[in-house]
Amino acid sequence: MKHPDDDNELFNRLEAEMTADSKGDVVDLDKARTARAESTDDTPDPSPDASADSKPTESADQGAGESDDPGPTLVDRPAPTQSGPGIIDRIRDSKRLDVIPVWMKSGPEFKDAMGWLAGHVGHTVAFHAVRVPFLYLPKLLWRSPRGALSILGKVGRWSVDAEGEALRQYTATSERVDEYLKLSRQRDRRVRLRMILTVLGAVSALGLGLFLVFGAEPMTQVIAVAVAVLGCGLAGAPADAPLAARAVIKTEVQKLTSDIVVKAMASIGIGQIASAVAKGLDGIKFVSPITREGPGWRADIDLPLGVTVADVADRRARLASGLRRPLGCVWPDADPNEHEGRLILWVGDRDLSKTGIVKWSLANARRHDIFKRVPFGIDPRGRAQSVPMIQHNILVGSLPGQGKTASVRVLACGAAMDPSVELWLHENKGTGDLDSLECVSHRFVSGIDDDSIKYAADSLKLLREEVMRRAAAIKKLPRDLCPDKRVTRAIADKRSLKLWPLVGVFDECQNLFAHPKYGKQAGDDAEFIIKLGRALGVILVLATQRPDKDSLPTGISGNVSIRFALKVAGQVENDMILGTSAYKNGVRATSFRPEIDAGNGYLAGATALPVVVRTAYLDDNATHAIAQRAYALRKAEGTLSGHALGEEAESTSGPSYDLLADVAAVVPPSEERVWNERIAARLAELRPEVYGGWKGENVTSALKPHGIKTRGVAGMTDNGERTTRRGIVREDLTKAIAERDENRGAA
Repeated sequence: MKHPDDDNELFNRLEAEMTADSKGDVVDLDKARTARAESTDDTPDPSPDASADSKPTESADQGAGESDDPGPTLVDRPAPTQSGPGIIDRIRDSKRLDVIPVWMKSGPEFKDAMGWLAGHVGHTVAFHAVRVPFLYLPKLLWRSPRGALSILGKVGRWSVDAEGEALRQYTATSERVDEYLKLSRQRDRRVRLRMILTVLGAVSALGLGLFLVFGAEPMTQVIAVAVAVLGCGLAGAPADAPLAARAVIKTEVQKLTSDIVVKAMASIGIGQIASAVAKGLDGIKFVSPITREGPGWRADIDLPLGVTVADVADRRARLASGLRRPLGCVWPDADPNEHEGRLILWVGDRDLSKTGIVKWSLANARRHDIFKRVPFGIDPRGRAQSVPMIQHNILVGSLPGQGKTASVRVLACGAAMDPSVELWLHENKGTGDLDSLECVSHRFVSGIDDDSIKYAADSLKLLREEVMRRAAAIKKLPRDLCPDKRVTRAIADKRSLKLWPLVGVFDECQNLFAHPKYGKQAGDDAEFIIKLGRALGVILVLATQRPDKDSLPTGISGNVSIRFALKVAGQVENDMILGTSAYKNGVRATSFRPEIDAGNGYLAGATALPVVVRTAYLDDNATHAIAQRAYALRKAEGTLSGHALGEEAESTSGPSYDLLADVAAVVPPSEERVWNERIAARLAELRPEVYGGWKGENVTSALKPHGIKTRGVAGMTDNGERTTRRGIVREDLTKAIAERDENRGAA
């Protein structure tokens, strides 16, 4: 809309410019227009008249006085005949809508939708079936007499053409004789025909009634009575008291319209939008019609120049107020396929926090492949969201009581359902939230005491050694088997390579990293694992409720690829979990409401842009059932190990020592093969404070992370008998030491 003062402003500006150009003299407008038209022509006028009328002296004087003014510079080229891409390019670059809806192409979503539909229909049928004998049938019987009288009355009124009586009375009182006579003759014809039909119908009904009473089968009589009662009962129902009650009461939500959106956007305090709306404009541009998407409405909007989606997300509470919707219903997001000013405004029918418990799609599954994404929850639009675990490390953070451990439990259960995964679980809170998964864990601890913290720190040391071993193993694999130098499903399935996925979960990791004795080394080890273990199948899942530089080293928070932040206290904690500048870019976990939004968080790294996710929930009973299935799978495939088999945990306790060097010291070069039990006895003699009480199986477990295989070794007992027992080959030991030293130098 053009403002009424725009024209006045234009004339005022022109008058001021002409006054300045003429230096106070009166200007002839006709000459000024002619001069301006000639000045726009770049070709010189060869006519003699033009040179004769010119004033060279005056021009020279003016040129001398204004030689420093270069005049206006044209920066825009003339518009070409055809601008922009051609029709083929525009069609090629256009966005094609899905032929089949996304929810129908996704197996879990389709199953969930069909399950909901079946449940809805089943509930409706059961609701009415229960009420038929006790409510609906008595109502029909009570209303049947009234319905029968109503039907007879309507038939009688139809027979005598009562509906036209008012019109005939009007023509009679208005003394419209001709019209009254026409209506009377029409009424006579109608009544004669209708009376004949009524009499025939009455006779037929009487005959049918006598037949049903005296000649019909009992079942036919019952059906006839039921139909009569049903028909008369429905006819006798008052307009304000229907027979059946509603099985489901639909939530009425106001439709999202462009007017509502424009008014709401103008109220959030963005100057470009507010000023445009004040002038009668929209201030925003709708690039497509507002449509239904999931349980809500979607509006695709182009914001004014210079306004970003982050500016709108920063004012989400104001936008919700302008739309008159709860905060949990309004979700402004960016479009990753468009520019920074493209806003996707999704307004839900129901607050995300009121959607109830989200069912985990793998809760009843038999197994899962960790090389596929692990289902994690749903976004505000009801779309399933999942997390990739292979080649990623995951950081979860929030204030206490916001659903952090429940989120970790979902990821741990997803890993447990793959029997090839080796689980190392450390719950350093001591409440037993992960106890159900102890039966499938290679290493497991639950507690906050120093021994539990030390156990977790030892795990990180062992994981660091495992990463180094895997790096050497990957390096030796043939190129055709491992072209990308990373663990794949095919490599993980080759158990002899010992490169299966390894998931280490550290819940409440702030108690580990902030520990005065073990924290610094644990942080260094975790950083090393995160940086190098990603491609080697070693995955860390860290959860903390205190994300600061002391309890969460920056080397860890800066290198984790997938982050999930539930409710946090402030900007510093927000950016520690979600990454630097996340708060500035509008990704703010501070906006979640305490307790109300428990389980809701921002998931970053799993999708192109951070997305709000309500995590699935598994209680202890559901987790126990999943763990038992995972245990049965591992037992059937022979992948149970470590703590799950009751073996003693590998430890790095005691004085600082080098296991491989100690073994090399007690196994001389002349002894090519040696039993593990003899190595254990020699080690106990060498360092009794470290190896005291060791047996052959302890040596086997200790050498396993270094890639040294135990095998059958023939030898002589102290009694001179020749036998075969478990042992090692010294050549394997020297090779492992050389590879380790080489990797340390590279690191």
